[in-house]
Order: sequence, then C-alpha cells, then structure tokens
Amino acid sequence: MFNRLFGKPKEQANASALATLDKLNETLDMLEKKEKVLEKKAAAELERAKEFSKAKNKRAAIQSLKRKKLYEQQIEQLGNFQLRIHDQMIMLEAAKATTETVDALRTGAAAMKAMQKATNIDDVDKTMDEINEQTENMKQIQDALSAPLGASADFDEDELEAELEELEGAELESQLLEPVAAPPVHPVQVPGTRIPTRPAPQKASAEEDELAALQAEMAL
Repeated sequence: MFNRLFGKPKEQANASALATLDKLNETLDMLEKKEKVLEKKAAAELERAKEFSKAKNKRAAIQSLKRKKLYEQQIEQLGNFQLRIHDQMIMLEAAKATTETVDALRTGAAAMKAMQKATNIDDVDKTMDEINEQTENMKQIQDALSAPLGASADFDEDELEAELEELEGAELESQLLEPVAAPPVHPVQVPGTRIPTRPAPQKASAEEDELAALQAEMAL
C-alpha cells in the first residue's frame, strides 16, 4: 500500500534530481575548461603586449592588451556562471533532502496510523483484564497450596505464641536466680620472697606396712 501511495513519486523525484545534478556537474566541468583556455589566451596576449612594447610597436601592444581585457571579461562571466550553477546545485540538494525527509515522515505517519487501526483500545482493556484475572487466580492457587493441612490446621497461632512467651519468661527467671560464681583468688607473691612449700608425704614402703600390721596384732 505504501509503495502504491508514495513509492512511484519518490522514485521519479529522486531520478529527476539525480539527472539534474549530473547535468549541472557536466556544465560546470565545461565552464571550468573554457575558463582555463581563456586564462591561457589572456596570458599569451599579455606576453605579446610586452614584446610589442619592447619593439616600440605601441599600436600592436595596445591591441594585445584589448584582447587580454576581452578574455578577462569572458573569464569573469564564466566565473559568475559557475557561481550560479553551484548555487543551483546546493538548492537542488537541499530540496532533495527536504523531499526525502517529508516523504519519510509521511510514511512513518501512515504506518503509525495503520498500526493504531490494528490495535483497538477495547482489545487492550480486555487483554489487561484477562491478565489481572489470571494473576488473581494464580495468587489464590498459591495461597491454597501454602495453607496448613491435617492436625496442624487446628493449631491456634495466638495460643502457641503465648506459650512461647511463657517459656522465654521462665528461662529468663532461671538465669536471674542462678548464684553468681565468685572469681578465683590468686595468691600475691612479693618480689624477693619465696613461699615455703610443704613436702609431699612419701608413700609408705611395703616393709612399713608389714611392721604396722604386726604391731597391731601384738596389741591385741
């Protein structure tokens, strides 16, 4: 549809603009070549005028200078032509860019309009309602799956929390009633003094044990 509406005029405009630019470039090249030829002729007439002046041929020298002036006038005229062609080329390129920009904007607007026609606001609202309904259904399913089953479903949450608070209170009370252990006392040793140590009792030998037993029998 877009090609039928905008394709052919766009192609024709582009082809015409390109053909015109090519023609202007050809004309510009031709003018530049003519300008170079005239510059050479003007330089040659100047050299002739110098030679005639040296030869004391005043009339011939003046004629050479006149021809040089004519060539210079033609060179100036060709320069003006080239300037006009450059101006025309710039304007044509700007118009071509403007036309392509407007055509692109027109195509974009048509495409957006077609997409808006394909998308109805009622369809959007219906789709959003379906999404919300599906989301709510999924939430209900998740809540049903996470609900407690069997005997655990009959437990009272408030009662369990009250029992937990009682356990925590009893634990805190038992910690407060426990006696505080006194810190260990370490003997202070004065530098230069030595605390006497009691010799450890030596273990009685086997003979002393037998002697003690014999004395006990004699006492009886």
